[in-house]
Amino acid sequence: MKVFVAALFEVFWVIGLKHANDFWTWAGTIISIIISFYVMIMAGRKLPVGTVYAVFVGLGTAGTVFSEILFFGEPFKLEKALLILLLLAGVIGLKLVTKCRKGMKLNGVDFFNLSRFVRNDWCCNDK
Repeated sequence: MKVFVAALFEVFWVIGLKHANDFWTWAGTIISIIISFYVMIMAGRKLPVGTVYAVFVGLGTAGTVFSEILFFGEPFKLEKALLILLLLAGVIGLKLVTKCRKGMKLNGVDFFNLSRFVRNDWCCNDK
C-alpha cells in the first residue's frame, strides 16, 4: 500500500514540476516530493528496493500519463495506452513474485516479529 501512496504523490509532484507557477503550487510540489520519497523509503524497509523503485516509477509514469490526458489535454494515442498497460502488467508481475524479507532488523529490532501489532501492507500476510 505504501508504494501506491508514494506513486500517487509522485504523480502530483511530476505534474507540479511542469505546471507550478507561483509560491503555493511550488510549495505543493515540494511537499509532494517529500511525502513521496518518505513513503517510498518506508516501503523499502519491507520490500526489496529494486521492486519498490520499479513499482513506484511504473505506477507514477502511468498515473502521470493518464493525468496529462484527462486533465491537461494531452492527446490520447492507442499506442501510448497499450505501452502503459504493458508497463502496468510488469509492475503487477513484480508485485506478485516479490516476497518480504523476513528477519530484517533495524538497530537490532526485528520489525517482522512486531508485525502482529501493526497493519500488514503489500506483503507479509502469511503467518
